[in-house]
Amino acid sequence: MWGNKKKKKSILIVGGFDEARSLANSLLEKDYRVTVVNKNYVDCEKLAEINKLNVIYGDGSKKFILEDADAASCQVAIALTGSDETNLIICEMCKEFFHVEKTVSMLNDPSKTDFFYQMGIDRVVCALNMITNIMEENALMDEMMKMIPLEEGRLHIAETAILHNSTLIGKKLWELNLPKEIIIGCILRGDQSLIPRGDTSVKEGDVLLMITSDKNKRNEIKELTKVDYS
Repeated sequence: MWGNKKKKKSILIVGGFDEARSLANSLLEKDYRVTVVNKNYVDCEKLAEINKLNVIYGDGSKKFILEDADAASCQVAIALTGSDETNLIICEMCKEFFHVEKTVSMLNDPSKTDFFYQMGIDRVVCALNMITNIMEENALMDEMMKMIPLEEGRLHIAETAILHNSTLIGKKLWELNLPKEIIIGCILRGDQSLIPRGDTSVKEGDVLLMITSDKNKRNEIKELTKVDYS
């Protein structure tokens, strides 16, 4: 019986916090082996609370850190740092030195998309267009993973405005304790579209675009974003 058990696929995630946490939870539920690399020690401590998640503290653009993360045993490497150049370096190193089969890179500047593909990146996800990409393609890459778990191929997006009396004002995103089925895909602040990060603070007037695959989580979103009338 044990001899017929398939070997788990291994996924490496470098950088990011909210994105890495949501993706790691989704992949672990699907029984993948997941390793996350993050150079922020506090983020690592929080990520380490996730059961069965392997967390490496360090700069994922350094070869010896990728060695520590056992990149050579991974089938997929995903770079989610805030720097396009760093994400490209990480993906290139994973391909060149560790022979990772597939690489996925977050990209802040959509104009670089063609260049990234020319450099051999297998999948490029434009940060500012991430919601559109997910909705159109239903997944970040082939059968191996999804950014968030999808229910019957449908995503539910809640647009939540932060009013002056919201209890969220001043809180950092990691302090919100969002359910794993909910991610903040984008923050609209004035005429800017911001990439959500764990240390991003919520400000009055922000509009949070929250994505969930579970329509029943809408009530939790409403409760989370309630205003303080006291």
